[in-house]
Amino acid sequence: MKWRGREKSTNVNDRRGQSGGMPNFGGFKMGTGGVILLLVLYLVFGDGIFGGPSGPGAGIQNGQGTPITSEKEEEYKEFISVVLKDTEDVWHEVFKDNGLEYEEPQLTLFNGSINSGCGFASEQMGPFYCSVDKNIYIDLSFFDQLKNEFGAKGDFAMAYVLAHEVGHHVQKLLGTLDKVHALQGKISEKEYNKYSVKLELQADYYAGVFAKHIQDRGILDEGDFEEAINAASKIGDDTLQEKYQGRVVPDSFTHGTSEQRMKWFKKGFEKGTIQDGDTFNGEI
Repeated sequence: MKWRGREKSTNVNDRRGQSGGMPNFGGFKMGTGGVILLLVLYLVFGDGIFGGPSGPGAGIQNGQGTPITSEKEEEYKEFISVVLKDTEDVWHEVFKDNGLEYEEPQLTLFNGSINSGCGFASEQMGPFYCSVDKNIYIDLSFFDQLKNEFGAKGDFAMAYVLAHEVGHHVQKLLGTLDKVHALQGKISEKEYNKYSVKLELQADYYAGVFAKHIQDRGILDEGDFEEAINAASKIGDDTLQEKYQGRVVPDSFTHGTSEQRMKWFKKGFEKGTIQDGDTFNGEI
């Protein structure tokens, strides 16, 4: 992806080095119905939210609360800021073409843990979108995990992750997110999981729409599309459950299989419009 030296978003908030405090489990609220916030938590880390930080990026600080960041993390920050600007440009255009106005989300960088608008969050959750404050939260160490643990390498694999979370913001603006979350507690967990899968696959579709538009602008490099497809294949429910649990439980799927995630990203890339991204009617 051609990103170096390009314009960066002004909607990036760097809160690395600021303690997220201790989780208040008694008042913990899942502002997005628990669907988006549990992106990686349940499938990969099980009950990780109730344990301490694990893995890379546990919030190294100096005495003044300022994070001691590596050159690599600063490059990640610059990259993700450029990609966020690209998403802003693309979705402003798509919304305008449909007679709508796009509201840009915020992106907050943190390490270790943070108090989000949806409650306490730790790095173990992976990147997530909070619909309460319309904010995407990312611990940059996740990108190392994406490459080293999940095997999803390449800069556009990282761009796909952000584009997926922005896809949830698009769902919030279009009203889809709230409609699905309103079903929580009204239907069985098994049935709600089915809606969760449809929601996630639509976010993958929107990530594909984004990729199509920046390809048309000459921003993608050869192999970028394949990097995103590879990333989608690595984070399907079936693939993650098999890897971390040793067995696959379809009724517990919340994000879709690897095949489904690849399929809907590809479809978004092929169509390039929001109209063709209906994952709620018909087969997925």
